[in-house]
Amino acid sequence: MAKNDKKGGGGKGKGGGGGGEKDTGSGKAKGAQTINVRHILCEKHSKKEEALAKLNEGVKFDEVARNYSEDKARQGGSLGWKAKGSLDPKFEEVAFALEPSSTSNPKIAEVKTKFGYHIIMVEGRK
Repeated sequence: MAKNDKKGGGGKGKGGGGGGEKDTGSGKAKGAQTINVRHILCEKHSKKEEALAKLNEGVKFDEVARNYSEDKARQGGSLGWKAKGSLDPKFEEVAFALEPSSTSNPKIAEVKTKFGYHIIMVEGRK
C-alpha cells in the first residue's frame, strides 16, 4: 500500500502533469491541513469486503457508498472538508496519507476504528 492503491492498473502517469505539488517523495503529501474526504463505513468485515469487491469491479465510489455505507453521510460517502485533529486518529492518519483521486478512479485505503470498517478516498487537500 505504498505509493499507489491496491487496485494496481498503471497508477502513475494519470493526471500527474510532471509539476508535482508539495510531493516530498515519501509517499505522503505533506503540508495539507484539510482534506475533502469520502468514506464507506461498514459494521461487519464481510459487508466491507462486498463494497471493496464492487470498487474493484469499477463501480464508482459514491455509488458504492450509497449502497453499502452504514454512516449517515450517505451523499456518496462525503464527509466534506475536514481539518487535522477533527477525525478519529486512526482514520485521520490513513486519510491524510492518501493522494487525491476521483470517485470514478479512486485511490483507496482501509482502516478499522471504533466505528467499524472504513474504505477511504480523498478528493482534495489544502
